[in-house]
Amino acid sequence: MQRRGLRTLHGYLALTAFMAVGAPALAQQASAAPVPLAGLDAYIQDAVKTWGIAGLAIAIVKDNSVVYAKGFGVREAGKPAPVDAHTLFAIGSNSKFFTSTVAGMMVDAGRMKWDDPATKFLPGFQMYDPYVTREMTIRDLLSHRSGLGRRGDMLWYASPFDRAEIIRRIRFLKPNSSFRSQYGYQNVMVMTAGEAAAAAGGTSWDSLVTQRIFRPLGMTLSSTTVRALAGQTNLASPHLSDGAAATPIPWRNIDNIGPAGSINSNVLDMAQWLRFLLANGRVGTTQLIKPATLREIESPQTIVPSADDSLSPSTHFHAYGLGIGMYDYLGVKVLSHTGGIDGMLSQVTLIPERRLGIVILTNTEGHNNTFAAIARRVVDAYLGAPARDWSGIMLAQTRAQEAAQAAAAKLVDAARPKDTRSSVSPEHFVGQYTNEMYGDVHVAAEGGHQVLHFGSGFTGDLEHWANDSYKITWRDRREGTGLVTFVVNPVGQVSSLKLWQSLTPAALRNEDVDEFKRVGASQSSP
Repeated sequence: MQRRGLRTLHGYLALTAFMAVGAPALAQQASAAPVPLAGLDAYIQDAVKTWGIAGLAIAIVKDNSVVYAKGFGVREAGKPAPVDAHTLFAIGSNSKFFTSTVAGMMVDAGRMKWDDPATKFLPGFQMYDPYVTREMTIRDLLSHRSGLGRRGDMLWYASPFDRAEIIRRIRFLKPNSSFRSQYGYQNVMVMTAGEAAAAAGGTSWDSLVTQRIFRPLGMTLSSTTVRALAGQTNLASPHLSDGAAATPIPWRNIDNIGPAGSINSNVLDMAQWLRFLLANGRVGTTQLIKPATLREIESPQTIVPSADDSLSPSTHFHAYGLGIGMYDYLGVKVLSHTGGIDGMLSQVTLIPERRLGIVILTNTEGHNNTFAAIARRVVDAYLGAPARDWSGIMLAQTRAQEAAQAAAAKLVDAARPKDTRSSVSPEHFVGQYTNEMYGDVHVAAEGGHQVLHFGSGFTGDLEHWANDSYKITWRDRREGTGLVTFVVNPVGQVSSLKLWQSLTPAALRNEDVDEFKRVGASQSSP
């Protein structure tokens, strides 16, 4: 869901039953820890403190055993309850691998083929281009090559639309590249793949994941919906960090993008998912998905552009399979994915040929690359690479990136025309605007200034920025600032507005929302 990517874990009774038919769950604490784990506790404790995140949980699977499963920090900043291996988090876009796996199970059952058109299962599915509608396959949906790029997230994020309505509206999103020509991360397409698999299975995606994966693997605390978290006591709170402090924020319901990011879990449940994948789709003596099908999911489908990285000279390629990314590192193939949704960031890393899996769940968004640093530290230790302080290295990179972003924001502000005025008085902007894909925007006069309401989740105060453009300060702090430009015709009537969710150079280049047409007549400027 990386929205920025996507959620939760629970109990533990069925977990022990699952482990009885598999390998030992957790290496005996009394025995000596494996050499690669030496000093890991202290390293993670220091990283959590240095990065200023609230909490973190990690599990490591090696040779079909859970050799490490611990929590660090707290569930909620300012409260003493600690994170442990049972604490529930959102896993965000790490849900995508679950979706491709249940789709693979439908392939094994003869109910679906990877190269079946999406319209076979979702007859109402349409893309902007009729040719793409006809040709779009399940494989395309899961491998980020639709031509839409990383766009359309505002169709689901904090919106009132359910999955069916999101799929119906995606036909209005114009492509930003030709079909299958390049990698472009696309949450709505993966959600569509999940709904297609559900149609093939004759049930919902939520039921498919629960019945086909959670239950046989003993993932008793995992769920596909935020609604399942009601009554859970060992639950992490999401946080935003400014680099100095982590502030709790509410959980957001993102069930409408479910297959791309709504799973919730904990590291003990996720460890069983890793064991299942590293065992080539087997639980005990039961094969849940054919090894050949899992290999197809874990094989490159789309090339991911990547720059040379002096820190990882052994990496020669990055690619995306079906719901999972991959690259080479120190001579081995690494499967990896991150997940991110409001206040939660996660990472899953698998090295199948070394039978190694790592899952890290955190409850802090913003100024947080702790999960990636710790994962790389563990991978290096198991591969016998020279020790490097990945936390320190990535913290320096993160600070440099944040400084560059701040500088870019200053350039945007410096480039705007100064001493300009709107071509009409602000009260003429008040009214309703609509877009066939995203729905309605309302501009109202409140408290002596204009306020913009977008869907059910975005409300922002307007401040004049330049000419007929206004800066939006979203009232939900996690949403930052945006920009709206009102289009005024030659007779002084406001005919439409153009909306940018974020006031950043990248957002302004891509026009990442759209144009909304005025509903009803606009009063002409005197």
